[in-house]
Amino acid sequence: MTELKCRDYGFECDFVANGDTEEVIENFRNHTEEEHGIDYSKEAIMQFLLRKQGL
Repeated sequence: MTELKCRDYGFECDFVANGDTEEVIENFRNHTEEEHGIDYSKEAIMQFLLRKQGL
């Protein structure tokens, strides 16, 4: 299971995306675009996940 939290990326926001990797990427991208006005690419979100895992 994968998890991304808005708060971990500098937002004062309690949004958390959980699930399989593709689902988390899509949910996090949709949220950040709609709520924060930032359109992250899938590649950028994948980099967030890799850094979080220490890779």
